[in-house]
Order: sequence, then C-alpha cells, then structure tokens
Amino acid sequence: MDKNIAYRLMTVKDIPDVVKIEAEAFATPWTTEVFEHEMAGNNYAHYIVATDGNQVIGHCGMWIVLDECHITNIAVLKSYRGYGIGENLLSEAVRLCRELDVNLMTLEVRVSNEVAQNMYRKFGFQDGGIRKNYYTDNRENALVMWVELS
Repeated sequence: MDKNIAYRLMTVKDIPDVVKIEAEAFATPWTTEVFEHEMAGNNYAHYIVATDGNQVIGHCGMWIVLDECHITNIAVLKSYRGYGIGENLLSEAVRLCRELDVNLMTLEVRVSNEVAQNMYRKFGFQDGGIRKNYYTDNRENALVMWVELS
C-alpha cells in the first residue's frame, strides 16, 4: 500500500469524493445534500477523511454531543479495503474523541457485517443490543455497539 495515506478533518471540498465512496459502500448512501448539511448546519458533526495524495479514499463521520460520540458512517473505497484504512479512520476518531473529553462511543452495524463488527471489537466495542428492522433497504437488524473511553 502506498505510504501517502494521510488522515485529516473533512472539508466541504471533500463532499463529492465522500458521496462517491458512500454510493459504492452502502445500499442507502447519504447524499450530497446530507453531507452539505452535516458540514454547514450540524454543530455536532465531525468527519475525518483518509487521503491518498489528493484523492479521498475513506471517511468516518461522528456526532459528538457533550461527552458522547455516535459514529454515523465509516466507509473506504473498495480498491483500498483490506489495508487497515478503516481501522486507522476509527483510530483517528477515537483520538479526536479523547481530545474532546468524550467518554462513550456508540454505533449501529448490520448484524450480517461481521468484518466491521470484528474491527470495532478490536477497539473494545461491546454488543449493546439489537435495533429491529433498522436498515430501510432490507429491514435488516442493527447491532448496537459501544465502548467507554475513560
């Protein structure tokens, strides 16, 4: 893997690349308008991108409210999967949360997505429950996972 992979906070200019990654990664991807609102109108939103040179190749979004973080999405371009970029994005998210004195991180993940669940478990995330019929594309259940940072 190229050593030019870098991690930084997302900017509005990154939205077109992030939307392409979303479309490739998710059955119900977020739209340009959603990301524009996240960047301009949601004071709780924080996004980190992974870049290879000038190309955005992955992103991690989170909402931080007081001392809690909700991971909204993590996605990496298919051609870059399997190189630890998702883990590095999550690591950067954890680092940011610690800087901001966040105590708890939580997320939902498809019950069928064992690869993602295993990655989250590497960071200490635990199973917290099931949200029935959570995903609108196929009514799949979501596993709620959480980790205490303090």
